[in-house]
This record gives sequence, structure tokens and C-alpha cells, in this order.
Amino acid sequence: MRNVKTKSKSTQDWLCIENINKNGIIKIKNKNTYIKILKIEPINFNLKTSLEKEAILNSYKIFLKTCNFNIQILIHTNKEDISKIVNNVQKSKDNQISIISKNYIDFLNKINSEKQTSTKNYYIIVDEHVEEGQENLENIYYLLNEKYFKIKECLNKCGNQVRECKKEEVLKILHFFLNTNINLKENEVINEKYIK
Repeated sequence: MRNVKTKSKSTQDWLCIENINKNGIIKIKNKNTYIKILKIEPINFNLKTSLEKEAILNSYKIFLKTCNFNIQILIHTNKEDISKIVNNVQKSKDNQISIISKNYIDFLNKINSEKQTSTKNYYIIVDEHVEEGQENLENIYYLLNEKYFKIKECLNKCGNQVRECKKEEVLKILHFFLNTNINLKENEVINEKYIK
């Protein structure tokens, strides 16, 4: 059997991302497609009155009818890490407080194990595809922003806040979905060199 040498490929070779500009717009490799990620701040629907719920649902229907373009809804769930809270509670030196602290820590651990507490981030992804040779970046950004403002206007009527994800946040989102072994801390940003 003959041993065939293959050139080892880097992560950048199989990633479909060509680049990310400072406004967070992603250019897909080998396609004339550009992507914009929007972050949605959710509302607590269960706390609303029946009249408010009906108004929100009607506004959401209008949102779905108004957006005559492709969207992708992405929900990112992160298991909540309560170790910081536990460490802060354990710092107490007072004996009376330490008994209360121990009970509180036990309570937190019980709730966390029973309910599997987690945080959820909600995103909407929009794209713009252009024909070969018609890559006018100014026009592409305009079309993506037009979609963003349409989504923002409709979801604001539902009570949601919508904002654009800038480059650093887009890098974090990509890191969460592409790197399953390491968790990125809240204030860390993936190094740009990993995405060409």
C-alpha cells in the first residue's frame, strides 16, 4: 500500500467565513453572500396580561408578514455558572452569617441541579446575496441595514429591543458555535487571526 502525503489543512481552510468587517457583517467564502447578526432582547411573555399578549402576538404576525426576506432565528443556551455567586457568599467570616451562607449555598445548588438554570441569547440572522461582479459593498450594507431597521421596527412593537452585533460580538458568537471544547469568558474576545 502506497503512503500518500496530503497537505494538512488549517481551520481557516474549511471555515466558510472569508472576513468580518468592523460592523460585524460576515462575507461568506466563495459566494457573494453577506450576513448580518441581530441580537434580540426578549420580553417575559408570561408576565403580560391577556390583552398585552394578544397585542404582542398580533405585532409578531405583522413582523412575519412584513419580512419578505429570509431570516434565521438562532437561540443560544448557556448553562449558568453559579460558582462566582457561591464564592462571594463563602467569603463571610462571621459565624452567624456562615450558617445562613451555607444554607443559601445549599439552596442555590439544589435549585441549579433541579432546574438546570441557563441563560439564553436570541439572534436573528439576515443575509444578502448578490450576483457575480455586482459586489457594491455600499449597496449591500444598505440592503442589510434596511432589513435590520424593518425587523427592529416590527419587534419593537412586540416589546423587544433589537440591536446589531458588532465585530467583537460576532466573533464571540462564532466561537461558541465553532469551538465546543472551551468556554469563552464573558469579557474575552476570540483573536481575529483565527478568521481571515
